[in-house]
Amino acid sequence: ILKTMEGLYEELFGEKPHVAACHAGLECGIIGEHYPGLDMISFGPTIRHPHSPDEKVHVASVGKFWRLLRGVLERV
Repeated sequence: ILKTMEGLYEELFGEKPHVAACHAGLECGIIGEHYPGLDMISFGPTIRHPHSPDEKVHVASVGKFWRLLRGVLERV
């Protein structure tokens, strides 16, 4: 999945995506406990101050996320 997403991101947006491992209690960790070895990625729009009263989403990034999600689903 990662290679598909990286290639599509570059194709759509003309730049390499920022890829990083995160230990933030995401759903991937919970699912991975039950399905070891499953290929998973967590991604989404840009969010600041998640799960707080000051949580904000960068609205322009929602459209970018949606284009990437649709493209990935078409390719897998």
